[in-house]
Amino acid sequence: MKRIAVVGASLAGVRAAQELRAQGYDGGIVLIGEEQHLPYDRPPLSKAFLAGTASPASLELLDAGDLASLALDFRLGVRATALEPGNRRVLLSDGGSVHADGVVIATGGRARTLPGFEAAHTLRTLDDALALRSALVPGVRVAIVGAGFIGAEVASTCRSLGLDVTVLEALAAPLAPVLGAELAAVCARLHADHGTDLRCGVSVAGMDAAGVRLADGELVPADVVVTGVGMTPVTDWLAGSGLTVGNGVHTDAGLVTELPQVVAVGDVAHYHSAGVGRRHEHWTNASEQAPVAVANLLAGQTSRTYTPSGYVWSDQYAGTLQLAGHPRPDDTLSFVDGDPSSTSFVAVWQRDGSTVGVFALNNAKLFNRLRRPLRLPAAV
Repeated sequence: MKRIAVVGASLAGVRAAQELRAQGYDGGIVLIGEEQHLPYDRPPLSKAFLAGTASPASLELLDAGDLASLALDFRLGVRATALEPGNRRVLLSDGGSVHADGVVIATGGRARTLPGFEAAHTLRTLDDALALRSALVPGVRVAIVGAGFIGAEVASTCRSLGLDVTVLEALAAPLAPVLGAELAAVCARLHADHGTDLRCGVSVAGMDAAGVRLADGELVPADVVVTGVGMTPVTDWLAGSGLTVGNGVHTDAGLVTELPQVVAVGDVAHYHSAGVGRRHEHWTNASEQAPVAVANLLAGQTSRTYTPSGYVWSDQYAGTLQLAGHPRPDDTLSFVDGDPSSTSFVAVWQRDGSTVGVFALNNAKLFNRLRRPLRLPAAV
């Protein structure tokens, strides 16, 4: 391969470019990114950067030495609009195109929006964070729709700025489908302990200048509204490419699409193992997938398969939450250190006598020890 196009200039795309060089590829690498910014790290956007304690420069994923050693051909501020495998071309929104013998799809996703909330803030990009940060002036009331990781982290940051915060969640408890009722209650307690008004089991109808209107007609007063209701994988540009899409780009267990010269990594990759598809939207996953996808791209076939660690972390208020593995609702949860009322504890999920998941609040040392031998299912 003389040239490889990496479509997507966030973490997954950068890691793929780094892996290409690490695995001996010395051809051209074109890194295509829709944003004007050089690649940057997203997790601080809802935390230190939003709070104003981190600068844009501190988020950059590549330093001067990286830029020199990787020798990337950047195409920033343009979108990929089509993939033409037969012509080995990626078409771009500026009317240009990139000829490539191989393609890494790392387009990630766009923040999902809700009907009636078109004027609300979302938090997916650096520009989103800049816009939200400028709106968080002293005295504003903030309403956040969604109590997932992004919603909780934004709420935490807003409270650290001394702002009144209301979080509106449709579920009975935050992150209940992922953590189960007992641990979801811990997340709810973090909000309550730090003065956030968490309202679960509510439906929203829309927003206006006065705030958020609930489905039952109640008005939640707010000057700033943020929606954190997930993301949608960016796959529209692949129409007509011959690739299978649907909740991401479908790949085999080695992150290879139907075309061996095209692989997918990161939030957009919907990989299949044992006949079951899975897609992850977490930082660790984007890093872990790159070595496997690149090895298979360079080999021209699936020679390696991907096994996820399932590792996720979230900083909320005074707590650092860590999760590893892929627990199911029917797994047995037990506490191996502390209890759910503690400010520090570790819990594990077990299935058929084996540990399949670990969760910790403010106990990284024990968490890391327990996650190492974790048995991960091939698919869930």
